Amino acid sequence: MGSSDPGQTNVVRLGPPEPQKGRKNVTRPRILVVGAGFAGVECVRRLERKLGADEADVTLVTPFAYQLYLPLLPQVASGVLTPQSIAVSLRRSKKYRTRIIPGGAIGVDLKAKVCVIRTITDEIVDEPFDYIVLAPGSVTRTFDIPGLTDNAFGMKTLAEAAYIRDHVIAQLDLADASHDEAERAARLQFVVVGGGYAGTETAACLQKLTHAAVKRYPRIDPALIKWHLIDIAPKLMPELGDKLGRTAQNILTKRGIDISLGTSIAKAGPEEVTFTDGRVIPTRTLIWTAGVVASPLISTLGAETLRGRLVVGADMKMPGQDGVFALGDSAAVPDEAKGEEGAICPPTAQHAMRQGKHVADNVIATLRGGATTPYTHKDLGLVVDLGGTDAVSKPLGIELRGLPAQFAARGYHWAALRTNVAKVRVATNWTLNALAGDDFVRTGFQARRAAKLKDFEYTNAYLTPEQVRAHVDGTERQE
Repeated sequence: MGSSDPGQTNVVRLGPPEPQKGRKNVTRPRILVVGAGFAGVECVRRLERKLGADEADVTLVTPFAYQLYLPLLPQVASGVLTPQSIAVSLRRSKKYRTRIIPGGAIGVDLKAKVCVIRTITDEIVDEPFDYIVLAPGSVTRTFDIPGLTDNAFGMKTLAEAAYIRDHVIAQLDLADASHDEAERAARLQFVVVGGGYAGTETAACLQKLTHAAVKRYPRIDPALIKWHLIDIAPKLMPELGDKLGRTAQNILTKRGIDISLGTSIAKAGPEEVTFTDGRVIPTRTLIWTAGVVASPLISTLGAETLRGRLVVGADMKMPGQDGVFALGDSAAVPDEAKGEEGAICPPTAQHAMRQGKHVADNVIATLRGGATTPYTHKDLGLVVDLGGTDAVSKPLGIELRGLPAQFAARGYHWAALRTNVAKVRVATNWTLNALAGDDFVRTGFQARRAAKLKDFEYTNAYLTPEQVRAHVDGTERQE
């Protein structure tokens, strides 16, 4: 998805697919699903299974024709898994009938029932709908920190994970080749911001990679490699509870990872990072994983939000709107299972997957004139893979450490993968890594151009509510 001015590109209004030969030209209800994350894909698959062929046309908008299994991104960054192992193709099966529009939704006009889409060819198209399911997911949460988006790496996309792996190995190569002691030391220091699951697993997995790789660099003193994990919160992964959180912290500390809590970044430069406690760390690697926020698409609606997430009812229907549903990371879905007033579901994969199936049922019920039902799901627990045999997990409230926790963590991830092909690839990668160890191949596929946080998520591509309305009105007048 590009970021060019919508006024300077061709505008096309898309309609229902052409009827097949021999069939009557009957206009069916149009269901548009935005986003191919856990929520969007589960919704589409359930719609395909439960809707009759003539009941509705289903369309999916996504920049990439694959579903990304985000929880395993740190293992791609560390080389334990190959990128294609966790990218499940949406076009693999021949039996699916959903039409895929390759592009990104950049605005929605709820009154006109039109979604504005920028295709991967940078063309602006208008997609009318009768029902819309908004599951655009989230983007990396950043703050107004000088130099952050220009100098930090993210860990939210497949390209970022693959790029970080190349970058980290490149730092070892460059440090080995350098004759400047200060430069060598700087290249061997790595900073990860964010003490949640993504940041903790990223630091843990990449530290194991560099620890194993440095043995192949006889000119590098292993003591020079230093990993820093920092977070503004007072505890590491507080959702795990005090005991497991301390266990995880002790595991990482014993590995040599320096953990600083109650600390964040004051300034990020190309060759150094300044912490809020005044420390200055010379480094060429800053990885930012300090949380996520709802997709900017939500702000184009001009609707009520809660902490940036679209306010919806327990049935995931947008109040006051006919046929508009939202779920996943971008929606403030009430957490009925907690029984607490104002509680909303956390932005986790297990909630998104279950919400996707439930919202599909509610869309079908609405389409058929039935009643929607509230979403309720009790959290199954948390799993954290720290690499190797290290893990901490809390499935169904049971605290696990070491190999049992690792078995639970990998077992949960393996079971959650959507296709048998993906399961075989991941299991094979895990087995090969356990038997043969890490490899330290640097592909160099992006070596010509540095890419940082600002280059991957295209957060500047979205329209304002006023721009959406003006665009749709202009298109209608042209017609």
